[in-house]
Amino acid sequence: MKQRIITALIIAPLAIAAIFFLPLKFFMLFCAALFLLASKEWSGFVAKKPSSLVLYLFAAVLGMTLLLMPSQQIWLSGQVNPLLQSGLMMATGWWCLSLLMVITYPKTASIWQNSKILKSLCGLFTLIPFFWGMVLLRSVNIQLDFYYGAQLLMFVFLLVWAADTGAYFCGKKFGKHKLAANVSPGKTIEGFLGGLLSSLLVAFVGSLFFAIPADKIVFFFIAAFATNLVSALGDLNESIFKREAGLKDSGNLLPGHGGILDRIDSLTAAVPVFAVLYLFWLN
Repeated sequence: MKQRIITALIIAPLAIAAIFFLPLKFFMLFCAALFLLASKEWSGFVAKKPSSLVLYLFAAVLGMTLLLMPSQQIWLSGQVNPLLQSGLMMATGWWCLSLLMVITYPKTASIWQNSKILKSLCGLFTLIPFFWGMVLLRSVNIQLDFYYGAQLLMFVFLLVWAADTGAYFCGKKFGKHKLAANVSPGKTIEGFLGGLLSSLLVAFVGSLFFAIPADKIVFFFIAAFATNLVSALGDLNESIFKREAGLKDSGNLLPGHGGILDRIDSLTAAVPVFAVLYLFWLN
């Protein structure tokens, strides 16, 4: 636990500083570095002997999306580029499929567990929308208020962190009923509910901070609630692939925490889904 806390005290300020102080292009480089580190770890899910080919593939796909969507074209006449909007909408479809994979695991694992192509596609569907969700939220109103998008992205991080913290302590204190025993035996329904309550408290503070108007307050809490739900799915999604690969952690880059994917698994789902909900309900 001591090592875990020390690592968190180092990486959390670095992540917050990157979100708030990096210009958009440099923030995109930061997200790209995060993407590549996570991609390298995902290669361990694809094959027992990780191959650099997976990393090269993921990097190439990210590069193609960057060519199609340079930073100055994320917003067009005050609206999100339709290409990016469509991509994030497709990401919500992926998380619906991921929910089905979690619910039916391990019965349906035979469909994809021996296919390197399908496991690679699952990784791309998980990490590419995460990258663009981060960039999109950070870029909101950036010309008028440099910090607004950073505050919005930080709000999503706080929702997820509160959910994780609440789930950990409530699960440890009250946990009796398994949430998804076949996927992650340590997670309980009581812990999940504790995390949900914690994140809704963050949402309440967020509604005051962002001065959400009365006609949008219900949508704001629905978006926060949905983000919390899907963040748990992101965690379970990674757990499936780790279980199939026979791995306890996705990597060992972060002492006490495991790998990058172990730290961002919930965010990979929460960020793009919140971005979609923000675009349609709150922008």
